[in-house]
Amino acid sequence: MDLEFFILNGYGLYVWPAFIFAFLSCFYLYIKTKKEFLKQEKIFLNKFKELQTTRIKVIKKETAKKVLSTNFI
Repeated sequence: MDLEFFILNGYGLYVWPAFIFAFLSCFYLYIKTKKEFLKQEKIFLNKFKELQTTRIKVIKKETAKKVLSTNFI
């Protein structure tokens, strides 16, 4: 394995800590956002336990044919 890749021509001392900082910052924001999302989801589900649903009645075929066959022009 070539260690020169990790040294990055002497700049590895600055690059790797920057990568680690960026990764940890993104990971922290992900965890914090996920935690807040779960909290808000729990609040939402407590407020709206049952979603309102409306039932649609099925129209008989004969009635539909009558309505469609009339011409008002």
